[in-house]
Amino acid sequence: MYVGVHGGITASTVSFTPEVDNMSPITSACILSGNGGFVFRYSEQKCCAVQVELNYLQRGWHESASATDSTAAVSYTRRLHYLEIPFLMHIYFGSKTWRGFVNVGPQIGYCISDNGGKGDKSTTSVHQYASIDNRFDWGITGGLGFYCRTQNAGLYQFEARYNYSFGTLFGNKTSDYFSRSNPMELSLNIAWLWEIKNPKTGKQKP
Repeated sequence: MYVGVHGGITASTVSFTPEVDNMSPITSACILSGNGGFVFRYSEQKCCAVQVELNYLQRGWHESASATDSTAAVSYTRRLHYLEIPFLMHIYFGSKTWRGFVNVGPQIGYCISDNGGKGDKSTTSVHQYASIDNRFDWGITGGLGFYCRTQNAGLYQFEARYNYSFGTLFGNKTSDYFSRSNPMELSLNIAWLWEIKNPKTGKQKP
C-alpha cells in the first residue's frame, strides 16, 4: 500500500457544440490553474494496482479576440472549482527502483464553486454566461509517467494526465442551446508517496 500527496498545473477548456465565439485556437481557449490531492494505492499483483484519489482542481475556459476597427478587444475567463475522485487501474513496469506506469479509469466530481466569469461578455453567443445546470461531473481519465522508488524516503513520481468529462455543464436536451459543453483538461503532476510496509515482516513488497 502507498499513501501520499500530489499536485501540479492544469490546462483546461470546455468543448462546446455549437461552437462559442473567440475560443479558437484551442491554446487560446485554455486556462492555467493548479491542482492537488491525496493518493491511495494498493497492489496485490506483480504489475498491477488499484489507485484512488481525492483531488481539488479548477476547470473552465477562456474567450479572447483582438480589437478591430469595428469591435473592441474581448477577454473573458470562467473558473469552476471541483472536488474529484478518480478510480484508476495502475499498471507499472520496469526495475525495482525506476518504473514507468499507465493510469486509466473513470472519475466522478462535483463543482463546489463557480466564479461566474470575469471579463467582457461581448460575443454573438451569450448562452455560456448562464449559471451551470449540472454540478455533478463524470468522465474518464488516463495518464503516463514514471517514478523513482527509494529505500527509506518514499516514492517520487511524475505524471502527464488527460481527463475528458462525459457530463455537460449546461443542459443538452433538444430544447437547450448546447448539445455539448464538456470540460477537458491536461495536467502535469508530481507526487510523493510513502509505502506502508508489511506489518508481518516490516519489509517492502517487491
